[in-house]
Amino acid sequence: MSVRLGSVPHVSATTTKRGERPAYRCAECGWTTAKWVGRCGECQAWGTVVEGLGPGGGAPRTAAVAPTRSPARSIVEIPVESAAARPTGVAELDRVLGGGIVPGAVVLLAGEPGVGKSTLLLDVAARAARGGRRVLYVTGEESAAQVRLRAGRIRALDPNLLLADETDLATVLGHVEQVSPDLLVLDSVQTIASAQVEGTAGGVAQVREVASALIQTAKARDLPVVLIGHVTKDGSVAGPRTLEHLVDVVCQFEGERHSRLRLLRATKNRYGPTDEVGCFDLSDTGILGVEDPSGLFVSQAIHAVPGTCLTVTLEGRRPLATEIQALVAPSAAPNPRRTTSGVDSSRLAMVLAVLQRRLGVRLADQDVYVSTVGGARAVEPAADLALALAAVSSRQEQALPRGLVAIGEVGLAGEIRTVTGVTQRLAEAARLGFTRAIVPAGALDEVRPPEGLTTVAAADLVEAVAEVLMDV
Repeated sequence: MSVRLGSVPHVSATTTKRGERPAYRCAECGWTTAKWVGRCGECQAWGTVVEGLGPGGGAPRTAAVAPTRSPARSIVEIPVESAAARPTGVAELDRVLGGGIVPGAVVLLAGEPGVGKSTLLLDVAARAARGGRRVLYVTGEESAAQVRLRAGRIRALDPNLLLADETDLATVLGHVEQVSPDLLVLDSVQTIASAQVEGTAGGVAQVREVASALIQTAKARDLPVVLIGHVTKDGSVAGPRTLEHLVDVVCQFEGERHSRLRLLRATKNRYGPTDEVGCFDLSDTGILGVEDPSGLFVSQAIHAVPGTCLTVTLEGRRPLATEIQALVAPSAAPNPRRTTSGVDSSRLAMVLAVLQRRLGVRLADQDVYVSTVGGARAVEPAADLALALAAVSSRQEQALPRGLVAIGEVGLAGEIRTVTGVTQRLAEAARLGFTRAIVPAGALDEVRPPEGLTTVAAADLVEAVAEVLMDV
């Protein structure tokens, strides 16, 4: 191979010093590859692979300097009074957050469009303003007049509640410097962008820059910050996964569009538990916390109706009485229908197969429709027994006794397995006035039934059905 005299060899843009291996890195999860690809091989995100050095390439660029703000202190000398949670005035939100919002904490509230995120936080901001705190509400999705109309509708008006419609990060930080608020609400984090970072608002780089700047401001000022975030089609928080790692608390706001009930649960909480659930009622006049939501999931039928059975589900640590309704009707189609609402369709198919195989209940030529009352979701295995009893009751056209609640998981052999939280479930059933409960046989060895509630132990479906129905 001949080389012309005076020619300079071509140097690629990714060429580095000798010993450094050029690579590409995912800006979202840190995965590296030797060549550029459009989709990350680790987190499957599109367009996040950028040019960079591999894990062992290059020397560190940051050198050690003396601490400038405050030296390290003994852990026993650090005061904790300033980090105590402050109640928001909304009991259900405080339950999920672990008592309230901690000064300097950054809370991310995510949910589908129209679920009520802005309405909830506008109410929280107004309550904080009425308590004498200065609140700054920054909206990037609506104009200030539109937010003012909503605030008037839900009665969230107060002179201490300051409103700004901005989409520039520098301007938002300028408002914080000028106002010095005690609480900052940003709606939403995907609409704010920085002029110092390339990319459109909501992109990986922009969301990371906005979150980092707000977190730095929150920690420096002991300013609690609440961010509203969008969700993707699968229900996860939109934006880079590092956003959830940066913030202190991540909450999911859930609810069906046709139902007024909204559930708030924390998927990450550095200051409290993650198994608490808050219940809210969303109406035209605002959003209110529901301290006792069990009555929302139980029908008000006066007479006993075949095909209905009640159970007690656990949403986090909160027990909720849920009514399951089943309708079994003859089918003229070669493939009978199995339609569910609020119930896991795969568990329904399993329970129906067990009923037909172990109890001889003929369901192969029947359409089965199963639904919950009030938009509740009974997807945990503890609702299997109530689902089975409701299906048998509808098939035999016999109503179950009033005041009955069924708790237990159904196995493929027809056995009834014990579930977690039986004590909490039975206590909730007794509080609501239930007088009889069917539970797994193994549960009574560890659980003491509450006063006024008669418990019946059933080892399998045959015993459970025989206790409530005569003809099977």
